[in-house]
Amino acid sequence: MSQPPSNVDATLPAVAGRGPIRAVVFDLDGVVVDSSAVMREAFSIAYAEVVGDGPAPFEEYNRHMGRYFPDIMRLMGLPLEMEEPFVRESYRMAHLVPLFPGVRETLEELHTRGIRMAIATGKSGPRARSLLDTLGVLGLFDQVIGSDEVARPKPAPDIVLQALGHLDVAPAQAMMVGDAVIDLLSGRDAGATTVATTWHGGDVAALLAAGPDVVAHAPGDLLAYCPAALVP
Repeated sequence: MSQPPSNVDATLPAVAGRGPIRAVVFDLDGVVVDSSAVMREAFSIAYAEVVGDGPAPFEEYNRHMGRYFPDIMRLMGLPLEMEEPFVRESYRMAHLVPLFPGVRETLEELHTRGIRMAIATGKSGPRARSLLDTLGVLGLFDQVIGSDEVARPKPAPDIVLQALGHLDVAPAQAMMVGDAVIDLLSGRDAGATTVATTWHGGDVAALLAAGPDVVAHAPGDLLAYCPAALVP
């Protein structure tokens, strides 16, 4: 594993009560996997089947990325019946979804260091676990939680707190890594260090305006904030 870029500060933000990082909670889409193209196609097919002719408003959908699909439909005023064909097509094209460059190596290095890892995603839990299994990285995560498996999905802190509860790690010793403002809000309200990622090519300005504790420009940047080896 190569060393993190020299311009990454290896010292965690000076926030009272925070200890060495022992766990990392990741959002899935836009952070671990590059699923935008497949989601666009699945959304377009679902829109055509349920709504009918005309361009599918994917750009508006994309602005709500990270939320649970039924919640997005409610926010957009679209039929909840779109969920069935969207999920069907997402499963059908799952083999076309890649990991972002550098993600696999970073996950493997964190695992080697003894850092516990979880996924907290807007997807349903079964769909997230199926995708990670297809990509051959499911076994690197101690826990994978979907928005259908918590009482309140992001931006509420529930999903991060539930993940950390399973990992038996205090929020003060954890990072929440996300590409959307709701990821940062969820992590912050849970008491974790928040990390905004920029490799997804999304609205970086909005992320920075949300005031993350850390900004990561590549997956390997995360290594600078985690101990080389955890002491039991």
